[in-house]
This record gives sequence, C-alpha cells and structure tokens, in this order.
Amino acid sequence: MMQLDMRGKQCPIPVIETKHAMEAAGPGAEARILVDNEIAVQNLGKLAKRKGYRFEARKEGDREYSVQLFWEDGSVQQQAEEDAASKECAADVRRRGTVVVLSSETMGEGSTELGAVLMKGFVYALAQQEVLPETVLLYNGGAKLSCEGAETVEDLKSLEAQGVEILTCGTCLNYYGLSDHLAVGSVTNMYEIAQRMTQAGLLVKP
Repeated sequence: MMQLDMRGKQCPIPVIETKHAMEAAGPGAEARILVDNEIAVQNLGKLAKRKGYRFEARKEGDREYSVQLFWEDGSVQQQAEEDAASKECAADVRRRGTVVVLSSETMGEGSTELGAVLMKGFVYALAQQEVLPETVLLYNGGAKLSCEGAETVEDLKSLEAQGVEILTCGTCLNYYGLSDHLAVGSVTNMYEIAQRMTQAGLLVKP
C-alpha cells in the first residue's frame, strides 16, 4: 500500500498528487493518505467518488486524518487497453473556445495574502485539469503571474507545453516595469484581448 504524507500541503495539492499516484499505480492500487484537515478528507472523498475508488477515512489525532483509497474497478488488461486507446485519440486536450482571464495577482475579495495563495492554487489546479482551456489571458495585476519570479510561472509553462496559448498584456508589462521579465507565453494588446473575450465560447475569470 502506498503511503502519502500530505500534511501541511495546501489545497488542491493533496487531491492532485493522490490522483497522479493512483493513476500511476493502476487498477488494484491502494493508498493511505495522511492529511491535517477535514476539508482535505472531504476533497479526497469527492475524488474517490468521481474515480470509483473505495474510500475509508478516520481521525487519528488532533489535526491528523488517515484516508485510504482502493482501486477495485476493472482489470489491468482492460485499463491498459483503454490507456493505449486514449493516447491515440486524445492528443489535444484543449477545449476550443474556452478562455481563462487572470486580471489580478490575487483571487477573490478579502485577505490579499489568502488571495495570493488561492490564485497560486488555481493556476496549479488549472494545469492539472484533464480538459484544458484554449487560451489564458493575463492583464493588469495578472500580468505579474507570467513574469520571472512568480510562483505561477512553472504551471503556466506546463499549460503552454500542452498547447494552451498564454497571452500577457504589453501595456500592463510596461506599466509595472516588467517588459523584459516575461517568462512564459507572448505579449498581446487590448484589441486582441477584447477579441478573444468577446468570441469565447466559455469565459472563466476566477
């Protein structure tokens, strides 16, 4: 049985790392995951329900919970055949017409510190989705997310490597003195930003 210690890791890392570990192990996999909050337990329960894993959880102590997942669905051979077929048929995992707009360094209203943590988590979670957006637009404070030193750069690079277009407002980069510090994607202008947003089939703005 795999042992995964996710204590101290912020959402959505426990769910995503557990998902990757179970999928890497394949049918018959068992995992025991340690987390330090009830929300993480609930999120792992949702993962189990979505994936068809058997789920057990118990509280081990103060701020310590143990979750066990069991993958009992399907045979190893059947899963191998499905995996092979999916690799042949799912080369492009982008959803055409879906545009994600990042207009701030933070997510939501209230605590700026919490908002920064949430935005970092959002970009990380976005890069882990099975279906990705076609384009990510960054402007105003969001332009900083694609520049050198930002904790979101590696996840944006992961999206770009999978075919997602990363576009950052050039006016915004100039305003913040970051024109020479863009680390991922390319520079765009407000005409193109307006065009992408008005023609989007689905517009996502956290």
